[in-house]
Parts: sequence; C-alpha cells; structure tokens
Amino acid sequence: MERQFRTIEFEDRKTIASMYEGGVRTADIADQIGVSRSTVYTELKRGQDGVTLDKNLRFKYDPVLAQKRVREGLRRRGRKKEENRNV
Repeated sequence: MERQFRTIEFEDRKTIASMYEGGVRTADIADQIGVSRSTVYTELKRGQDGVTLDKNLRFKYDPVLAQKRVREGLRRRGRKKEENRNV
C-alpha cells in the first residue's frame, strides 16, 4: 500500500495515545491513522517525557506534550523570506 505524505494532527495524536495505552501494536496504529510505522515511532518519541511509565511499563505518550513540541519547532524554524524561495 503506497502512502501519501500527511502531517499528524492533534486528533491523530489523541488516537495514538489511546491505542498505545491499550497495548495496540505500532503497525496497527499506523494502519489506523494512515501513516508509516516510522512516523508513529517518531511521534511516540516526541510525546515522551522520558520519566513516566504507562501500565504496560513503556514510556507514556502524552499527545499534549507532542503537540507543544511540534508548535515550538514550527515557531523556531520560522518562515522563509519570499525572495529566497525563487532561487
């Protein structure tokens, strides 16, 4: 199955959180939201605080923390100037 590029939205992050908390395999989570497994793994890493464990003794995924980190990255990256885009 060929996948198209798409960004993960906050609703997707909440879906990942509930499925991950329920012990669902990463491949099944990826199929459910329509992204690759590597995208889900990256997202799970983005939403971990590195301290808190869930009931499955894995690092807990927090969709709010992941969303905050995405916003900070976009803000830090900034917007490219228009004159540099046509080069």
